[in-house]
Amino acid sequence: MKLGILGTADIAFRRFLPALSKCPQITYAGVASRTPEKGLKFQENFGGKVYESYDALLADESIDAVYVPLPPALHFEWGKKVLNAGKHLFMEKPFTTKQSDTKQLLELPDQKGLKVHENYMFLYHSQLAKIKEMIADGSLGDIRLYKMSFGFPMRGQGDFRYNKELGGGALLDCGGYPVRLALELLGNTAKVVHSKLVQPNGFEVDLYGSAVMENDVGEVAQISFGMDNAYQCQLEVWGSKATLIAPRIFTAGDGIKPTLILRTSFDESKMELDADDQFLHSIEEFVWNTTTIAIQSQASLVSNIQNGVIYK
Repeated sequence: MKLGILGTADIAFRRFLPALSKCPQITYAGVASRTPEKGLKFQENFGGKVYESYDALLADESIDAVYVPLPPALHFEWGKKVLNAGKHLFMEKPFTTKQSDTKQLLELPDQKGLKVHENYMFLYHSQLAKIKEMIADGSLGDIRLYKMSFGFPMRGQGDFRYNKELGGGALLDCGGYPVRLALELLGNTAKVVHSKLVQPNGFEVDLYGSAVMENDVGEVAQISFGMDNAYQCQLEVWGSKATLIAPRIFTAGDGIKPTLILRTSFDESKMELDADDQFLHSIEEFVWNTTTIAIQSQASLVSNIQNGVIYK
């Protein structure tokens, strides 16, 4: 697979391309940049071509897939263009800024035999698999409550996260992490039963918020998030026998060995897990799914030939 990038976002340079270099199934084609010097920085460090525009990259028929790390308000427009160009879409979170846009965008892959992937990397870290294993095997007893929180200190005012037109706001940025984790643990029947967003005077977007989610069997998740907060990146699973705490649930990079804390009424123990590359595994998941589509298409073609539908 040959992949190109739309835009020279920092996450593409610091996180995506180093992880991509470890994935032998993908060849990096290049980056489209409206600022030539930024594109050259990518080329000097990772090779590839510098395309003079986003449209020029999409017009390259040799490219099979595109990574879109643009500000959220641009995701729908350029995600649609990627799919209409016949290329698989690896979209940085959040997928879009509107439910209607998401629904419309997700109709295209099935029509065109393509794959889309939203990049919530923490889902592919081995620590989450370990946590789900401990929940399932009864180590914590019956689950009483899930609590997820993700927040960080205020960034510079020039950051797109504070710009409403670019899809800024705490909910769309850091809020998506605990929401996505709650869906992973509560399942597809999870619904929001209470929520609150706070937009202080002088800002055009929400800076922090919270919500309560509940599924059909009564399991509850309390989530909180913010980009004007002391740093927090934690999952707490409160059970009838023990409480499990994961203090680095969302951002355990490839050089970090995450620690799980297990508390009972009598003692506390810590479990150090192996470091893992969640960004790489997210890319590998994307590759696996696009490869599966290709295999299915090939199998369908063979079947049609065998059945006489195609006779050439």
